[in-house]
Amino acid sequence: MNKYLLNNKKSNYDKFPVVQVPGEEHSCVTGWENVTAELRSLLQQKKILVVECYQGVHDDEVLKALYEGFPEACILESVAAMKGQDALYNTIKDDVTDDEIFGYMTRYTMEVYFDNAKVEHMRKLITSSSAEYIIIYGVGASYIWQEPAILAYLDMARWEIQLRFRRNEVTNIGFKNQAERASLQYKQAFFVDWRICDRWKKQIMKQIDVFIDTNKTGEPKMASAAAIFKGLDIAASRPFRVVPYFDQGPWGGQWMKEICDLDKEAINYAWCFDCVLEENSLLLGFGDVCFEIPSIDLVFTHPVQLLGPNVYGRFGDEFPIRFDFLDTMEGGNLSLQVHPLVEYIQEKFGMHYTQEESYYILDAKEDAKVYLGLKEGVNPEVMVDELCQAQKSGVFDVEKYVGVYEVKKHDHVLIPPGTIHCSGSNSMVLEISATPYIFTFKLWDWGRLGLDGRPRPINIEHGKHVIQWDRTESWVKKEAINCFVTIAEDEGWLEEHTGLHEREFIETRRHWFTGKVLHKTNGSVQVLNLVEGREVIVESPAGAFTPFVVHYAETFIIPAAVDTYTIRPYGESEGKECATIKAYIRK
Repeated sequence: MNKYLLNNKKSNYDKFPVVQVPGEEHSCVTGWENVTAELRSLLQQKKILVVECYQGVHDDEVLKALYEGFPEACILESVAAMKGQDALYNTIKDDVTDDEIFGYMTRYTMEVYFDNAKVEHMRKLITSSSAEYIIIYGVGASYIWQEPAILAYLDMARWEIQLRFRRNEVTNIGFKNQAERASLQYKQAFFVDWRICDRWKKQIMKQIDVFIDTNKTGEPKMASAAAIFKGLDIAASRPFRVVPYFDQGPWGGQWMKEICDLDKEAINYAWCFDCVLEENSLLLGFGDVCFEIPSIDLVFTHPVQLLGPNVYGRFGDEFPIRFDFLDTMEGGNLSLQVHPLVEYIQEKFGMHYTQEESYYILDAKEDAKVYLGLKEGVNPEVMVDELCQAQKSGVFDVEKYVGVYEVKKHDHVLIPPGTIHCSGSNSMVLEISATPYIFTFKLWDWGRLGLDGRPRPINIEHGKHVIQWDRTESWVKKEAINCFVTIAEDEGWLEEHTGLHEREFIETRRHWFTGKVLHKTNGSVQVLNLVEGREVIVESPAGAFTPFVVHYAETFIIPAAVDTYTIRPYGESEGKECATIKAYIRK
């Protein structure tokens, strides 16, 4: 029984949205035999092939294909020119830190991994080699050889890297830590490896000749850089969706299994990341072939077109808006938590903005609630002391200190940084927030273990420095729950301001509509979700892009360059009331 689906209809949520690239149906080759043959044809005029990798590539698979495809080649691996593991760790240890979760956003660039003497030795081997072909492979291969060559880039989806960490299949750059706990590998990648790889990727982007997708083991795909860039051009000029991914958690629920058509045998699904461009992927369609690249590449290549000049000027080539799902339907409470203030995240972690967020309630049972802010008269020292004691005793009286509020479908709860909060069980939250999602200070986790059987790290020491103790019940009731204001209305539609809080930089607007609604980007990227209705269609009044169909609970992105667009009920929703929630950056 599909208990969460409207009228028990089949899920229409699209888990694999594709940006089709017309005219490039034959621009992508598949299979290692075809990939290496195509690379060989590109090498007719140049004898050197540089195969640059993002962190997380299965080196054994790729090297085996290169040795088989180029038996006459001299193949050199970049790892041979890197510093020893101890020397590298001593260099980056202040950014990795010994904290369980948090590091510092590294300032280093690609050269930090390499030993200068080893690099010079490898360069001499390349220039003196008499081999018919020379291949330099690995992370930093194009740092070692920056002279003319054919440059192939093996990009990686962040979610796939995380899965490979969990399966102990890959290491951090320059380390032999394949057996390391996945959470620690992820931390080092998040704060160091991925920062460095992204900086290098941006530096060499215009030199890349071909991209190779190895996200699915044994199923490589290669496309010309021209075809990839054409696909990115298309995405930056029309509505699009990134590829959502779903993960389990100790408090996870059952709603997404039905609505998003997920594995019914899974224990639960806690999270869905459906608009976190640093983490999600973008699928480009070349005929029947789907080519996966990190969606952040779109931000790197088209920042002004996608973000708009003001957002780009403020945030650089980062995508500052995040939409994700938190599913506690038939699950448990989230951890009691708080997010850092801007000055704290800047000082401690090297981030220039913080996680400003809100909970939009997509669905809820009658007993659904949120924990938000503090009770009146709470003594900070006593509360912190009891939180610390609770880590040993396993007991903490949350409702003695934290406000508890009933929530229902379509409520909107605002959570500026420094506000203690968590969602309770039996709710389905669309979390609308700023992007630095990893910076959550857990204060109490209800005495439970993570799915790995280990206690989840608690961050009271960080949290006590950022909790805003004056955000009590009187503040919450006035400023944090359902601060709805009607902005405009006409026949067939109503627009409301729903948040975020005035201390946060994201504005959200909800539209209820039975007819066509006109929207304008006003020079800023916009992110929307269909929060009511089976399906709607997004269209260009000027015919500037192909009409784009959106289904219930799907998040979609409108690039700033789109300028003007309309949304109306479509298909099964014709003549029925629908609703979208829209987020954008306040000027």
